[in-house]
Amino acid sequence: MLELLSSPEAWAAFVTLSVMEIVLGIDNIIFMSIVIGRLPPKDAARALRIGLILAFVFRILMLFGITWIIGLQATLFTLPFGEAAVGGEHSFDPAISWRDIILIGGGLFLIVKATREIHQEIEHEEHVLTKPAAVPSFFQVIAQITLINIIFSIDSILTAIGMSNDIPVMIAAVLVSIVVMWVASGPVTAFIKRNPTTLMLALAFLLMIGAALIADGLGFHIPRGYIYFSMAFAAMVEVFNVLARRGKQKAS
Repeated sequence: MLELLSSPEAWAAFVTLSVMEIVLGIDNIIFMSIVIGRLPPKDAARALRIGLILAFVFRILMLFGITWIIGLQATLFTLPFGEAAVGGEHSFDPAISWRDIILIGGGLFLIVKATREIHQEIEHEEHVLTKPAAVPSFFQVIAQITLINIIFSIDSILTAIGMSNDIPVMIAAVLVSIVVMWVASGPVTAFIKRNPTTLMLALAFLLMIGAALIADGLGFHIPRGYIYFSMAFAAMVEVFNVLARRGKQKAS
């Protein structure tokens, strides 16, 4: 442990992994902010704490189960119609592993969840006077957060394994990312709840993340930089829209 503290390579790996884990944690924050936003304030705060604790616990458990995690990438079966599609760096990969199945399943879950939330938001105005919106139970929200934490944790740890071989360095980076998520999740949740258009933008992000997970599971790797740059650009535009609306409200 003392050797790691005095090693420049270990510190470089720690900084790189911390930044990567924080960036990958954006997906977690967006999802938790959306599902928690429908709970009463008291339950929302408790669900947020539980969600972040689960995110940390799952990542640490998977770090200590590195052999099992790596085994998830072993080929289970090969699709018979995939050979003709192979032909480049971003081609379809007919070899399917447990990791691919988990990513595809997680992507489908995000797309279905985001689509249902979008539909509920669109239909809300028509039914608000005749039928109150259904509020999910606390345990339903925790179950959804647990499921998505498992999926994001596997993706995150598999990436971390390729960047460092030191478990303490990876644990420290994960801890830093969880602290950042803890600090950022409250303001993000409150901001999304106050601004309906931002909620719709966040749901669109979930659709994009779900599609990226499915593509990754099928061998079409989309560089995360492209995804997060587009999310940051859209978020910046939305911030300007919010400021413009506030300016008009003050003027009137």
